[in-house]
Amino acid sequence: MSALASVKQRGAVASPYLRRLMGAAVLDSAIYEEVEADESATMQAFATVLLSSVAAGVGSRGLGGSTLANIAFVGTLALLSWAAWALITFEIGVRLMPQPQTRSNVGELLRTIGFATAPGCLRVLGILPGSTIPVFALSAIWMLAAMVVAVRQALDYETTSRALAVCALGWVLAIAMAIVIGLLFGPSVS
Repeated sequence: MSALASVKQRGAVASPYLRRLMGAAVLDSAIYEEVEADESATMQAFATVLLSSVAAGVGSRGLGGSTLANIAFVGTLALLSWAAWALITFEIGVRLMPQPQTRSNVGELLRTIGFATAPGCLRVLGILPGSTIPVFALSAIWMLAAMVVAVRQALDYETTSRALAVCALGWVLAIAMAIVIGLLFGPSVS
C-alpha cells in the first residue's frame, strides 16, 4: 500500500485538491491519471501553477531581492517559464515523439503538468537565509521528476525514458528562455 493510500485510509486528507497536491508531490501515477481524465481539475491545476509561481517569487527574497517588484518579477518569470515548458513539452511529446498509443489534448497535458508543479510550492522556503539556492535546486529537480510522471501518464508512454527525454529537452529550453528573459528584463539583484 502506498504512503498516500495509507494517509487516505486514515482520513488525514480532507479535500480532493489537497489529496491531489500530495499525490502529485509524491509522484503517484494514479493521481496524474485522475487529473488527466477530470476536466473539472483544470482550475485546480492552474491554482497549483499559481501557488508554485508565487512561492518562487516569495522564496526569491532570500537572494536579496526583497522589493515587491523583484518578487513579482520572479513569480511572473516562474509562471512564464512553466507555460513555455508546457508548450514545448506538448509540441515535443505529441507532435515530434509520440508513440502509437499517444492520444492527448492540450487540456489533459496541462492538467497533469500543472499538478507536477506541486513540489515548487516548497520554493517559499527559499526566504530562509542561506537556503534559497538549495531549495530552488531541489524543487526544480523534484518538479522535473513530477513532470516526467505527468507526461508519461498524459501521453500514455510505455517507458519512463521517453517521458524523461521529452521533459528534459523542454526543461533545458524553458530554463534557457527564463535566463535570457531574466538577464534582459530582470531587476538587478544586490
